[in-house]
Amino acid sequence: MPVPIPRQRAIPAVESGQASAASSPGGPSGESTGGPAGHATGGPAEALPAPRAVTPVATNLTLLVIEDDPAGSLSVPEMLDAAGKPIRIRTARNLTEAERLLTDDVHCILLDLALPAPGRAADSDDELATLKHVLRLAPRHAVLALTASGDAERGTEAVRVGAQDYLFRDELDGRLLSRAIRYAVERKRSDRAERRLTESRLRAQENARLERGLLPTPLLEGSSLRFAARYRPGRSRALLGGDFYDTVRTADGTVHAMIGDVCGHGPDEAALGVELRIAWRALTFAGMCGDELLSTLQQVLEHERENDEIFATMCTVDIAPDGRRAGLCLAGHPSPLIARPGRPAELLPYENGGPALGLLPGARWPRQQVELGGEWSLMLYTDGLIEGRVGEGNQRLGQDGMVDMVRRQLAAGLEGEQLLRAAVSEVRELNGGELTDDVAVLLLDRTP
Repeated sequence: MPVPIPRQRAIPAVESGQASAASSPGGPSGESTGGPAGHATGGPAEALPAPRAVTPVATNLTLLVIEDDPAGSLSVPEMLDAAGKPIRIRTARNLTEAERLLTDDVHCILLDLALPAPGRAADSDDELATLKHVLRLAPRHAVLALTASGDAERGTEAVRVGAQDYLFRDELDGRLLSRAIRYAVERKRSDRAERRLTESRLRAQENARLERGLLPTPLLEGSSLRFAARYRPGRSRALLGGDFYDTVRTADGTVHAMIGDVCGHGPDEAALGVELRIAWRALTFAGMCGDELLSTLQQVLEHERENDEIFATMCTVDIAPDGRRAGLCLAGHPSPLIARPGRPAELLPYENGGPALGLLPGARWPRQQVELGGEWSLMLYTDGLIEGRVGEGNQRLGQDGMVDMVRRQLAAGLEGEQLLRAAVSEVRELNGGELTDDVAVLLLDRTP
């Protein structure tokens, strides 16, 4: 059994009156450095070396001891960490002092369960109130519970509540405590890593559900049009953003397509995008289109958005059953690109577009009639495709640059999914890496 040592402990060199690291000014209150009492690997204790002057030694581990022992009878033995360096020890008489000493360099807490919790009534039945308070105070730190010898039941309950391990007060020695500290720290790291992994998996599952809502399966049964789509989130978002699209065919043979972009990124914007897409599909099947549809979607956005600064751009197209004509509505969104045999790819008219949804109460969105022809490819896209940089300067690709790019790719014989993949890849390469904004592209083709 180690001999009781005072709160301000010194390594052997100080006991002989020589200078030491522990006596250096400026150290934390209640802090001391343990000397070489034994191997950190759990081997037999070694004899203390002859007193000699020592220089300050950097420590790998710091232990905060929280105990109320006016007589100083609690013996915290001197310890070494796994690297053979002294474990630094700080002591606190109460939780208020412990909170002051609980800095980022503390790795483990040794808590005397007999210490009363702040505000705890004397007749309280909760014997672990102090431990619970410490766990709330230090959620990222490993905690060792110290209890009376033979009180294994209380120690086991402490572990169940959240401590990494428990020790008996009368059985402390350097080998046992140093090993318990190392195990507790590693167990806490493992628990935190497992928790982060679990949270990551849950976020991935939530993101996958949101993605299915943002990027649905088109309902084009009975239509001769070919469909392709490409979606790529920006580099700061692993799975999702605020872009969304949809395509359905109604009972009269009309094919309706939509693409949109909620300002901002992340799950809140993605969730709003899902709501707008589902609302668009429901309203389209109910027979709405054009200005009436967009006005209703603006009401949905106004009711569902988090604040008044949130808005969404949108492009809707309704293609007649014969496939030769279409109605176009733009709500602050870039105009689609159309490619036809024998003619260069170009943008559809965009002069009569309306504002983004959520910007102006009572806004209107005129529906423009456009002629498509007998054979065509219609590409709808979000602004992430045109806002990437070109080279090292501040120049953006823009719509003109995108049109030129698509013309070259069409001339090379690309179509459908290949065309979309090549377009997104080239935009990324021109940008010099991942794009900062999400990109969604939708392509509808009509062939004779």
